[in-house]
Amino acid sequence: MPDWLNILLRALSFFALIFLFIRLLGKRLTTQLSVFDQVNIIVIGSIAAIITLNPTIKFTYGLIAIAVWGILPIIIQFLSLKYKVVRDIFQGKETILINHGKVLEDKLLEARFTPEDLLRQLRRKDVFQVADVEFAMLEPDGELSVLLKKDQQPVTAKTMGLKVAQESVPQTVMLDGVMLDEPLTAMGLNRNWLHTELEKIGVAPENVFIAQVDSTGQLYVDLFNDALLVPKPKTRELLYATLKKCQADCELYALGTKKPLAKKMYENSARELQEIVEDLEPLLKR
Repeated sequence: MPDWLNILLRALSFFALIFLFIRLLGKRLTTQLSVFDQVNIIVIGSIAAIITLNPTIKFTYGLIAIAVWGILPIIIQFLSLKYKVVRDIFQGKETILINHGKVLEDKLLEARFTPEDLLRQLRRKDVFQVADVEFAMLEPDGELSVLLKKDQQPVTAKTMGLKVAQESVPQTVMLDGVMLDEPLTAMGLNRNWLHTELEKIGVAPENVFIAQVDSTGQLYVDLFNDALLVPKPKTRELLYATLKKCQADCELYALGTKKPLAKKMYENSARELQEIVEDLEPLLKR
């Protein structure tokens, strides 16, 4: 067999084998890999390169070496899922670097972190003053997790006591001008509804690059031609304004009528509409 064909077959074989091992390792991102995982990948890559470019080394030796370095991490990963002690050995533990606003120098030394490293990692979290930090923890993958002090934390709807609606994942119903039936069906919609909504905003389906529907049924459209302006959907605003107008009309009728029965009916209707508006406000005014 010519050398070039031998190298080609070896490269393809090892590529398939390494690809299989990487798939078996799971879907963790490169930044989430432990030091052991990264070392293992480097070793497997080195073995594959050496065996591929050196035809004098037996192909089976390469297979055995890669199989050992490929199967061993899978076994360790399986044991790590079952036992914490295995996780601690091969993936490491978290290290608290700042506790109650105080930098723990001994923990810095243990993590091989200089003060400059700590400040750099804090700046990457948009934290420029150590005094703003309540806790900072170094994760096993080298990422720094930071909890700001209460008075430095951003305001949220919860801290302001606001009611907000539950959000779900938007569905992409059009891509490159093609309507996607499965996402439409998942939201209880169909192509006729989509055609109607596009007609409302004056957009032809073939001009749509991406169209998404959010959890409230609102359609958002991006066109191929970025120079064209797409009218913003106003369905929720119109519904909110209509409900408020109905409530105001009922209150007005209650004040205008002299019949006690009609007055009571309008007052009850206005009260019920007020409750409906308060319930729907998180959905209609977000």
